[in-house]
Order: sequence, then C-alpha cells, then structure tokens
Amino acid sequence: MTRVLVVEDGPQLVRALRINLQARRFEVEEAGYGGSALRLAAARQPDVMVLDFGLPDMDGIDVIKGVRGWSKVPTLVLSARHTSEDKIRALDAGAGADDVSVVTTVEFTIDLAAKKVRRGERGVRLTPTEWHLLEILTARPGRLITEPGMGYRFEP
Repeated sequence: MTRVLVVEDGPQLVRALRINLQARRFEVEEAGYGGSALRLAAARQPDVMVLDFGLPDMDGIDVIKGVRGWSKVPTLVLSARHTSEDKIRALDAGAGADDVSVVTTVEFTIDLAAKKVRRGERGVRLTPTEWHLLEILTARPGRLITEPGMGYRFEP
C-alpha cells in the first residue's frame, strides 16, 4: 500500500486529505509539526509527502531540506504563499527533477505519450479533468504549476 505523509497543522485540511486518500486505499501518516514530520519520514519512509509551508515550529522549506538529506520522496507542496520567491526557494531546496514521459511506481504506471494509466495489468479510468491534472503534473516534474495563491508540484 502506498504511504502518504501529510504534513499540515490545519485539522480540517488534514481530515479532508486523510478521508480522500484512505478512500483511494492510501495509507496516511500525519504530522502537524516540522520536527515530527522529519522523525516520521525517517521512521516510516513514505512514498509521497504532502507538505504545508506554514508549520508552527519550522518552515516547510526546512522540512524539505531535512528530508532531502537522505530521501528523494516525491513532495507535493500546499501553500497559501503568493510570492514566486517562496516557491522558487522550495524548488531550490530539493523539489526539482527531470522531465518524464513514463512514471512507474510499485502500484501504477502513467504513460503520457499513450495517454494511459495502468495499475498492474488493468487500465485505470480517469475523468477528463483527472487526466488533465495528472498530465500537467507528471509532464512537468519539479516545476511549479500555479493557480492564484497555490503552488502544485509532482516529483516522481
């Protein structure tokens, strides 16, 4: 089972993420502080990390730097920060990667050229919106994809 570490201090957002991820059969670990996130990441070695920059005890960029010292875990940054400088600092901290056309994990494969997602031997059906988001994120790993006030990033 894919393990997701959610690093967020907002209980409502954590609850929403946990419910949605568990409904899709992800194992969810939660940390509300940067220090506990670093300890949990080292102990549980998540497959992906969802990280808020605004943590009570440290900046999310410091969490990225701490994790990058020993892991290349894919990190999706959730942030209400509006400045490009903050987003660039996150990428410089270790959020970057090379372009990919095929993303392969233990549980699934995304083939951007063929526009197919496979889980094991079975195809995965996505709505047009889901495919569009998946395509944008996987086609630009390590690059910031922005909407007003939010930064999204996918690193395989």
